[in-house]
Amino acid sequence: MTSLETRLRVRRGRGRKLLMPYLTGGVTPDWTDHLRALADAGADAIEVGIPFSDPTLDGVTIQEASDVALRRGATTAGILADLSRSRIDVPVVVSTYANLALRRGADRFCRALADAGVQGLIVPDLPLEEAGSTGAAARAANVDLALLASPATPARRLRDIAERSRGFVYAVSLMGTTGERNQLAASAAGLARRLRGVTDRPVFLGFGISTPAQAAVAAREADGVIVGAALMRRLLDGADPASSAGFVGSLRAALDGAPARTAADAGGEEAGRRHGYRAGRACGAVPHHRRGPRRQDPIRRLSTRRGAALPA
Repeated sequence: MTSLETRLRVRRGRGRKLLMPYLTGGVTPDWTDHLRALADAGADAIEVGIPFSDPTLDGVTIQEASDVALRRGATTAGILADLSRSRIDVPVVVSTYANLALRRGADRFCRALADAGVQGLIVPDLPLEEAGSTGAAARAANVDLALLASPATPARRLRDIAERSRGFVYAVSLMGTTGERNQLAASAAGLARRLRGVTDRPVFLGFGISTPAQAAVAAREADGVIVGAALMRRLLDGADPASSAGFVGSLRAALDGAPARTAADAGGEEAGRRHGYRAGRACGAVPHHRRGPRRQDPIRRLSTRRGAALPA
């Protein structure tokens, strides 16, 4: 068992609900200061996104963060170099798209991750049927390749994903893109329960978890939560590392107060009270003037073609 999965299992075994905030690499000049602040605020692992020009599974906020990072000159090599110089006490899980992960070969990419101290990898557009060689390269580098499952994943495929995933299983709470939402998707709890029924590997719920109240509800069924867009909106609006840590600290506090997992359906929970690093900034849905144009649902698109990573 790898160090990432071992650490997550140990913390879960102590009764702790797990927290993995997401941060786009290179989004600000001081992005590694945010990284350290998130670790100090109670993160159990941190997902670092390597920006890509066509992030098909990401909503408007992560798209904007990726665009900002790319305009600042962010590259895969540069982000990994920053991580190498900024070793922290919690595991780092890199996420990026297959174009970047595979264009120079999975072996080379995974070795570069390991050299930078990265312990996990998420490639959301990598189909299960094509994940074999990447998984082998990751295992050789002692990097965990975590796979994704969606509410539309059928039972047999869900079991295959859980068996082949390493480190943890990423439960995509809804059929849609990343982004802040007013309430937790009704499908979230059911998916977490299904995964917990077929694997003992840690299960993280992500996509659309935006507030401490939503995180606590999601954690009733899942082992942990991944929170990205709500944090990145704050950074894009000018939050400093202390403000980022304050938001993650509020998530940590909510998870620490969450009751033991029950059979109650966590879906449909209304968003809790508003939080923010300055007056008037909410942790709920993105204001309408920031939403941008609607796009075709990429998870729905992936789920209807052969070899999809998140099939119907």
